[in-house]
Amino acid sequence: MALLQDLIKQVDDPELRERILMEVNKLNKQKKFGLVFEEHLPECTPLYDVRIKRGSKVALKAGKVDDIYLVRSIAGANAICEHRQSHEVKEFLLDDLVAIAEFGEPIYPYLKPIDSICNAPDSDLWHTLIEADNYHALQLLEYLYAEKVDCIYIDPPYNTGESDWKYNDNFIDSSDAYMHSKWLSFMKKRLDLAKKLLSPKGTIVISIGYQEINRLMILCEEIFSDRNTTCVTVQTSGGKPNGGFTFMHEYLVFITEKQFQAKKMSFTGGVLRSPYEGLTLSTFYKTNRPNQAYPIFIDAKTHNIVGVGKSLQERITDGSYTGDKQEFKYDYDEAPEGTIAV
Repeated sequence: MALLQDLIKQVDDPELRERILMEVNKLNKQKKFGLVFEEHLPECTPLYDVRIKRGSKVALKAGKVDDIYLVRSIAGANAICEHRQSHEVKEFLLDDLVAIAEFGEPIYPYLKPIDSICNAPDSDLWHTLIEADNYHALQLLEYLYAEKVDCIYIDPPYNTGESDWKYNDNFIDSSDAYMHSKWLSFMKKRLDLAKKLLSPKGTIVISIGYQEINRLMILCEEIFSDRNTTCVTVQTSGGKPNGGFTFMHEYLVFITEKQFQAKKMSFTGGVLRSPYEGLTLSTFYKTNRPNQAYPIFIDAKTHNIVGVGKSLQERITDGSYTGDKQEFKYDYDEAPEGTIAV
């Protein structure tokens, strides 16, 4: 490692030399256990409001944002550009180009009002829709809302490897050897910012598919080590890996307060209660699916399941239930002695 640092010192460009040294220092501290992945810098951000000038880094608006050109000269409505990797020189219309910034370069985001709508002028409720790269939007929100956000829902790309998966117009296909590593690097940067926004009792919910669920769980457990990370399945259309099982579900990852998750189920006044009281993830309610609403009989002492009762549909059919389906309760009279219906 000392020899490598001596060689790096021979790099003429001081900025490049410093960046390489920083990455080498990271390697020296690399952990031996847990989730190990490369810290990539694959992302570029288009800066549509920035004027293009000589020396600017640009990309074609209709191309990939990480296909970078350097502007060598400008003549009227045209720009002479050199491709950063191939050094091929081409001429483009300025209107076809957009200035870009690479990850790590200083960007000072701001909110630019575009439009507003008011449907309830007498109400104090208001909402704001921010259209932006989510990393920079999170950066901006951190100034005003650090540790103040109660719920964050994230629906990131599932990293399927298909050509329609992209972030910032960068495609990651299944042939990329760093497919998962780049995705993890992408997610970590944003989850680190989300953690700064989250209130002490706040919750983060992340939708994800089978492609990255295992890696995402480990990443979340590392970033949110002071909280609980729980995975639940959600029935959906799913997907199928090549030559593998067909998945009929996706996943939701819940990151919650430790105390919230740690509470045990307890009997209170004849009702079995849990820390998730009132929370439902089902697509349908009892009103739509009375045949799926039925009591489960729990032994009051052992908490073991000892049986089930009639469904709401059966009770409606045989005339033994006449109440409101929406207010249907599980406190059945026919619960066997020593058990509680839930």
